[in-house]
Amino acid sequence: MKGIYGLVGWLGITFIAAWVGSRFMPGEWYASLAKPTWNPPNAIFGPVWSVLYVLMGVSAWLVWRRSGFAGAGLALSLFVVQLVLNALWSYLFFGRFRPDLAFLDIVALWSIIAIVTVLFWQNHRAAGAMMIPYLLWVSFASCLNFVIWRFNVVGPR
Repeated sequence: MKGIYGLVGWLGITFIAAWVGSRFMPGEWYASLAKPTWNPPNAIFGPVWSVLYVLMGVSAWLVWRRSGFAGAGLALSLFVVQLVLNALWSYLFFGRFRPDLAFLDIVALWSIIAIVTVLFWQNHRAAGAMMIPYLLWVSFASCLNFVIWRFNVVGPR
């Protein structure tokens, strides 16, 4: 059970979060915002996130396969929490047009990812290493979110 079915399960859980987040896409509102010159083109985000979600799912599977919920319950639970925060960011930023609230979410998300990365690393070095690109990307996304928010000083609607 901890073989291919487990891998499919962890990838499935991870891509459910991706699917939920993808329901809230950039549109006219986002196109109208002032953005920094270092804002990547929209075409970059889909491929980058796809790779990151695969890495996340595989890393969770490696930890689960080695220790199960009994041995890695905190790490795996926090992994699920960060998936929820990940999907919530898209809703707040693109669905509610609230980069301010999205920034608060992404700060919490970054914190949980950092903790998960350390816990995964302690359990399975490869799993921890697979979380590092995600942590780096969310670090970049946090800066971008903050700058877009400040450039546009978007308040409640």
